Amino acid sequence: MKIIAWVGIKGGIGKTTLSYNYGEWLAKRGKNILFIDLDHQSNLSQTYKVYDQNGTVGDIFSGNGQQVKIHHVKDHIDLLAGDMHLDDIEAAIENNPNKNMLLYMWLADNYDSLNLDRYDYIIIDCHPDFSIATKNAIVVSQDILSPLTPSEYGYNARFNLEERISEFKKEAIDYTTRKTYVTANLWFVANKIKHNTNSSHNLIKALKAEREKGNDSCIGIIPEKELFNRSTLDREPIVEMAEDPAVYKRQRKFFDEINMVFTKITQRL
Repeated sequence: MKIIAWVGIKGGIGKTTLSYNYGEWLAKRGKNILFIDLDHQSNLSQTYKVYDQNGTVGDIFSGNGQQVKIHHVKDHIDLLAGDMHLDDIEAAIENNPNKNMLLYMWLADNYDSLNLDRYDYIIIDCHPDFSIATKNAIVVSQDILSPLTPSEYGYNARFNLEERISEFKKEAIDYTTRKTYVTANLWFVANKIKHNTNSSHNLIKALKAEREKGNDSCIGIIPEKELFNRSTLDREPIVEMAEDPAVYKRQRKFFDEINMVFTKITQRL
């Protein structure tokens, strides 16, 4: 089982859209997916028409983990629903010494009873911040994926995230062995790239320069496309749009690019 967290400090970078479409792409290939929605906006949950505020991720953090409900939303896809009050719950547990390990402990405590080994991938969609919930996701993940968008802040957010994770590695340690619980690899995906803007050209140029220095942590480039941005709102993943011959014919290049990026991500992780 592979656990992946989509993390970003900046909002509006397409994190939920990428989480949703990547999970759907994997499911279409027969992989069993569990989505965990750690964004208190709960957009991923609402995409699957799950609005429950009982048995949500909030119960993991408030000490009621036995009440958590896993929703079967689609063939090969289950969902642990988001909680719109998660930010309030985070504030309430700020002084809990185990606050950053609660998801880790819940997964360990319920691994057998909930048959979690049936999932090939657990995909965690995080709120755009470095809060308690995001730290919990980082602790349990083997890989972290973070979108980069074409703006000065969007690119600099990369270094901000790298620094925050580096600091967190020193904080989240086993005090007996001094080993960190943070072992995830950090990868980036360039998102919303336009062919005719200076900001997009500058981002691609900066990533190319990093790659020439031996830093190949950016593992995909996704072009700006409205149908991709709207996929969560329309509740229709890209992988299903591409099954319509007429739509595929019109957007073949884009669909092929998405397939190539998701294939590369899967091979790299």
